[in-house]
Amino acid sequence: MKKLFAIALTALAFSVGNAAWAEDKPAEVAAASAVAAAPAAAAPAAADAAPAEAAPAAAPALVPNKGDTAWMMMSTALVLLMSVPALALFYGGLVRSKNMLSVLMQVFVVFSLITVLWCVYGYSLAFTAGNPFIGGFDRLLLKGLFNPADGSFSLGATFSKATPMYEIVFVAFQATFAAITVCLVFGSLVERVKFSAILIFSIIWFTISYLPIAHMVWFWAGPDAYSSPEVADAMTATAGQLWQWGVLDFAGGTVVHINAGVAGLVGAFLLGKRLGYGKEAFSPHSLTMTMIGASLLWFGWFGFNAGSALEANGFAALAFMNTYLATACAVLTWMATEWLLKGKPSMLGAASGAVAGLVAITPAAGNVGIGGAFVIGLLVGPLCFWGVTGLKKMLKTDDALDVFGVHALGGIFGALMTGIFNSPDLGGPGLVTDWVTVKMGYPGILEQLIIQAKGVGTAVVWSAVAAFISFKIADVIVGLRVPEDEEREGLDITSHGESAYHS
Repeated sequence: MKKLFAIALTALAFSVGNAAWAEDKPAEVAAASAVAAAPAAAAPAAADAAPAEAAPAAAPALVPNKGDTAWMMMSTALVLLMSVPALALFYGGLVRSKNMLSVLMQVFVVFSLITVLWCVYGYSLAFTAGNPFIGGFDRLLLKGLFNPADGSFSLGATFSKATPMYEIVFVAFQATFAAITVCLVFGSLVERVKFSAILIFSIIWFTISYLPIAHMVWFWAGPDAYSSPEVADAMTATAGQLWQWGVLDFAGGTVVHINAGVAGLVGAFLLGKRLGYGKEAFSPHSLTMTMIGASLLWFGWFGFNAGSALEANGFAALAFMNTYLATACAVLTWMATEWLLKGKPSMLGAASGAVAGLVAITPAAGNVGIGGAFVIGLLVGPLCFWGVTGLKKMLKTDDALDVFGVHALGGIFGALMTGIFNSPDLGGPGLVTDWVTVKMGYPGILEQLIIQAKGVGTAVVWSAVAAFISFKIADVIVGLRVPEDEEREGLDITSHGESAYHS
């Protein structure tokens, strides 16, 4: 742990420094640009940040497409559905009845908390100018998004040149990503963690882990900033560190799933095992609710993945179909693996397979072809089944709802497979190698796989260190774990004074 703490201080020290950036308003020219690096990275409109000589004196005003705007608002609502109620029901059904309401409360309240923090400072630190590790303060309290004097709205970049979106829509879309990521962590901690500790952890970890990783993976100047070869290198240098490396993450394999899964594992180690773990039965109290939650997650995930194209275009459709297909494949292969090894297929296994498929296809959704989605979905089912059985036993920890085994392991697998199946030789679309001309290409399987591995490693280390610091601070302030008598009675009554059910 001492070594881990030392790594923490070193890693966080990298977030010092500043780099100027430029951003502009993009164009439909290559919807293919949505596969370039991280589709969730829209840059705020930047007529004031682009080089003066690059801005035409009489350029026509750009107006966001109404269809794109409607699609992005719908996608935002779909991602909100993934947390409340989907994730809350999925997690809640898996715990014992005496802790059901506590899980609903954790998800509901923390989703709201992170949404507020996102609007206060989170969006600004993730998606404005700063350095390769963190942004700045230009959008504190969302200032500048709307001008009441003339009724105008600021515009942000998509992945096509001269195709802007309303920045306020992007803010809302990304708020749901941030909020659900923090909520995912709690699956590792349920049935024995203090509610107050969760709130403190959420604030700190969101600030020192989610925001830097989101900035590193998804922040860039936008395609219109690449106005000529002379400015291209300077524009790339203003982006987040992992974007500069060329890491592909369509909708959050690193930012969301690896980030949350690793933090959950750290929390499970620090909290210790639940009373009676390994000696008593910890059966889910309502697999009906878990199935409903998994189904709503699948439904909402279309906004999560397809919405990350930032436009209603062909790459949104590709991400939609890949999300649909990979999930179905993972349901079948998880079920088949369980049936073969345990003798019976279970509803819990099918629901877990669906989530594993959704997680694995997230970084790949618009970055691979249909064949890639088939392979990713088919392989991640058995892999994550092993993650929640064999690997979990090897780790000897009580990751209660298998956040690491499904989200971290599935996210790592999906991120690495993205590097392979992005190859045009394997049916993938490739990536943008020249943003000035929006030229598509591919560096080669080994090279891209190494780039993806660097991104995965960075996310794992950063999240682990940040989680350790965040949990330790919460532990010092209020303590992490409820008293033994409260744990035995259940958190519904002891932490919240009410019950999910009345007999």
